[in-house]
Amino acid sequence: MLSRLYAVFVARNLEFYRDRAALSWNILLPVLLIAGFAFIFSGEDKNIYKVGIYGDKSTQQISLFDVKYIEFINYDDLTTAKLKVQRHQIDLLLDLNNQQYWLNDLSPTGYLVEKLLVADIKKPSQSGLQKQTVSGQPIRYVDWLVPGILAMNMMFSALFGIGFVIVRYRKNGVLKRLKATPLRAFEFLSAQILSRLWVLTLVTCLVFAGTRYFLNFPMNGSYLALLLIFVLGCISLICMGLVVSSRTSSEELANGLLNLMTWPMMLLSGVWFSLEGSHPFVQKLAYLLPVTHLTEGAREIMIDGAGLLDITDHLLTLGGMSILFLILGTAFFKWE
Repeated sequence: MLSRLYAVFVARNLEFYRDRAALSWNILLPVLLIAGFAFIFSGEDKNIYKVGIYGDKSTQQISLFDVKYIEFINYDDLTTAKLKVQRHQIDLLLDLNNQQYWLNDLSPTGYLVEKLLVADIKKPSQSGLQKQTVSGQPIRYVDWLVPGILAMNMMFSALFGIGFVIVRYRKNGVLKRLKATPLRAFEFLSAQILSRLWVLTLVTCLVFAGTRYFLNFPMNGSYLALLLIFVLGCISLICMGLVVSSRTSSEELANGLLNLMTWPMMLLSGVWFSLEGSHPFVQKLAYLLPVTHLTEGAREIMIDGAGLLDITDHLLTLGGMSILFLILGTAFFKWE
């Protein structure tokens, strides 16, 4: 028995070692992840607080601007900046044009930044800075987190659900048999998309309904708009999975490629934390990822009550990505 066990053990190891592509990905993936983390969180100054600035900072003599560990973020639109305060994405907003500052009374970090500001200017009324508070229903972290969690669940289900199935079909010879039929590649891939889309949409709706019942998170927008962005997001992610599985015949390699896609999207798409104030390159990179548009669109609908016109940019981007990925997946697809 031990000899047979050893023979199978050696054979499987040789099979893995000879698959150079899969072996390379298993070595390169953790290196790329570590390098990515090092770049995202690089920098000598580790800022603790975030303060928004609306107006020209050079017109005000406030020593708070020289305090370490405070990151100052400029905004051109006051409404957007106030929304950031409401969502706890920034701790305090200095409206220098109107000589006032905005604060979320439920933000503990905002309270500390205000104390620094008040200690700096002594009396806000004398310096012309008037305190204003953000009105509206407080947004809990779980309320902000739920859209990202739903998007992340769709990402894993779509990419791994479609990627591994087609790779396994190719490895087991199923695709080779289908090639002998009149079935075309576009028809086969379209059927895979529709099948996965139906299951994934149903599961997401059930998870949404169940978590809303227990967590009672806000849903201020249209259910139809939310369903539309969920469907477009699912299609985009499924088509992305098709690109990976279009020519891959090794499950190990497919696993490496899918992990290479999912980890950046999970970290850079605003699922767990806001990218406000992060490196500009990271923010631009995030908008090339479908999960970013899916998460932000769902967040705008659920929390801000946005309509279809308000999320048009996210819908168009997801639609364009879906078409691009589908074209690439069809063009590179091979049966064997």
